[in-house]
Amino acid sequence: MKYKRIILKLSGEALLSQGVKKGICLDAAAKISSEIKTALDLGVQIGIVIGGGNIFRGAVAAAEGGICQAQADRMGMLATVINGIGLQEAMLQNGIDTVLMSALSIQGIAHPFDRRSAIRDMQEGRVLIFCGGTGSPFFSTDTAASLRALEVDAEAILKGTKVDGVYSADPKKDPQAKRFDKLSYIDVLKNQLKVMDSTAVSMCMDHNIPIVVFDVFKAGNMKKVVSGEKLGTVVYG
Repeated sequence: MKYKRIILKLSGEALLSQGVKKGICLDAAAKISSEIKTALDLGVQIGIVIGGGNIFRGAVAAAEGGICQAQADRMGMLATVINGIGLQEAMLQNGIDTVLMSALSIQGIAHPFDRRSAIRDMQEGRVLIFCGGTGSPFFSTDTAASLRALEVDAEAILKGTKVDGVYSADPKKDPQAKRFDKLSYIDVLKNQLKVMDSTAVSMCMDHNIPIVVFDVFKAGNMKKVVSGEKLGTVVYG
């Protein structure tokens, strides 16, 4: 395997059914679980950071709803907990031993995040789902993914999306948009490419953690990425 331990970053939209803008689709969660299992069966140690945009977006609520940004972000963190529970149930039904860890203290629902426990669970073949973001407002789940990757000594962050990599423009709107096979961290930051937010990319750059952006919804892609096949876009130093 090219990567022995990874963080998979999923947006909340990964749990949506096609054409639906809000909520959780258990079929979508089951498909994601099946892809994750293909990598787990190869011996890859996996941690997942899940977003909450399919339920609530703190930034949008703060801008349009007049909610305090800090409180709106906390509402978004709770949305990631709901998604974490849903994804955990789908994975357990798929025979995957899964532990839900939260940056927020939620007794009886999720374990509090603990670095040593997380690494031990991953080494023993369990998949970790990290929810609650970083536990602090003003930080995105992209930043949470970079933070968890550093804390558990992950070798890469795999960002699972609905497109097959990073483009110079939205390929749905611009047929001339160019897909990149490789990008440097500096290129991403300088050109404001939508890979991860600037804080997350800067953290990866400072610690030389590659980011692989790929289509997680295409069957077999997860296995190909962890095996080292050329797929999607790699952001590196």
